[in-house]
Amino acid sequence: MARANLTINPAFTVGPVRRRLFGGFVEHLGRHVYDGIHEPGHPSAGPDGFRRDVVELVKQLGVSTVRYPGGNFVSGYNWEDGVGPVAERPRRLDLAWHSTETNQVGLHEFQHWLDLVGSELMLAVNLGTRGPKEAVELLEYANVPAGTARAAQRAANGREEPFGISMWCLGNEMDGPWQLGHRSAEDYGKLAAMTAKAMRQVDRDLELVACGSSGRGMPTFGEWERVVLTHAYDDVDYLSCHAYYQEHDGDLASFLASGVDMDAYIDSVVATVDHVKAVKRSTKRIDLSFDEWNIWYLTRWQEQARTFTIDEWPVAPRLLEDRYTVADAVVLGGLLISLLNHADRVTSASLAQLVNVIAPIMTEPGGPAWRQTTFFPFSVTSHAARGDALRVLVDADSTDTSAYGSVPVVAAAATSDGSSLSVFLQHRHRTEATTVTIDLRAFAPTGAVSARGIWDSDVRAANDLADPNRVGLRINDTARLSDGLLTVELPPVSWTALTIPHQARPAEA
Repeated sequence: MARANLTINPAFTVGPVRRRLFGGFVEHLGRHVYDGIHEPGHPSAGPDGFRRDVVELVKQLGVSTVRYPGGNFVSGYNWEDGVGPVAERPRRLDLAWHSTETNQVGLHEFQHWLDLVGSELMLAVNLGTRGPKEAVELLEYANVPAGTARAAQRAANGREEPFGISMWCLGNEMDGPWQLGHRSAEDYGKLAAMTAKAMRQVDRDLELVACGSSGRGMPTFGEWERVVLTHAYDDVDYLSCHAYYQEHDGDLASFLASGVDMDAYIDSVVATVDHVKAVKRSTKRIDLSFDEWNIWYLTRWQEQARTFTIDEWPVAPRLLEDRYTVADAVVLGGLLISLLNHADRVTSASLAQLVNVIAPIMTEPGGPAWRQTTFFPFSVTSHAARGDALRVLVDADSTDTSAYGSVPVVAAAATSDGSSLSVFLQHRHRTEATTVTIDLRAFAPTGAVSARGIWDSDVRAANDLADPNRVGLRINDTARLSDGLLTVELPPVSWTALTIPHQARPAEA
């Protein structure tokens, strides 16, 4: 049996765990909005058309901030189409996803939905086919209390009080050739700086996110970040990161180690950001907004996209509806561990996406909503990770991968709010259990240890319409605490969260 020894001390912190680390993402894509969160006539829908069964699941998921309305969609979106009387809104072609957008849900409706689920709005502006003028007009409409034409327009559309949106994304994936309005780093950096300066003329306290690379594998990765920030460093607060992972050709070992790639991605971007800071002799720190991350079987989408014909523009087609397995959930739990271990610089993140589209929640029109396997590690971590992220010293056996070489058999993160310690463990071994020993002698545990997670004898097991409860959280009853040492046996291909109550003032180590 493999073994891993972990040491945790409350004196060694990474940084505070901000609630924005557990954000989500809603894009007008496939059945995400229509037939997903919004389905008038569904038995659970309110008079606003929003499905209350979905609202309850999103609340259980624990999503803090939601990025909206895209994604690729935003680069062709006119925000004006989504305000005013619903019956008078235009239908438009969505060039990003080859669909028809009805605009039945826009800014007002989406904010209402966020109020139902208790999440903050993170709004993206179109810098693909539009520019600073339209961004400032949207900001005026959304945030100016009164006294201007667009504030009056908002009030006439049913909302006297401003939306008060504080976090804004300056476009989406502008490094990608697939993006409407794709630009070079030089051109986008100038545009982002220009837009940010204009928006700050309205509100100097906005939190603005510039587009980083759309993936670590982009040929311009690293140089894109450097050039963009050379122009925009003084004007923005965040740089975005996007990463999606999938199992390639049955290589489960490498897939389980996807967090290794995310760690390297974050470290590389932080190094580039801080290089620009040094060159500029700036005292300002820019953090990362990892505002798209998930498991996405992109090759399946690429195959589906080849079947589209130019004259088909469906409304809310079934796109990107990946069915997630236990293995996918374990990898997602590992990615959450990577985010927590970089909580000092990754201070905002968005799981992409929430409903039906590469999502932890699925729905059937007129039918039920259910949790995919990936729902569980996100929900548990969102609710359990509180206070400060702590540095975890890991001394573990290794497992071999073709993509990343030899990697530790266990990945770990920990958080503490002064009275409760949470430890998150991803076990990467495919066939053997591992005994983990955690040195907690720097703490003073005061109660029983809770250990729950996700694993199964069939790592390809999944939840679907026919069997929505096939996979769920399980209790690990092997956890034992003695003399400040906690031992737990981890099943193969598993993710586990441990919760250990402890004294507010830790004991002497």
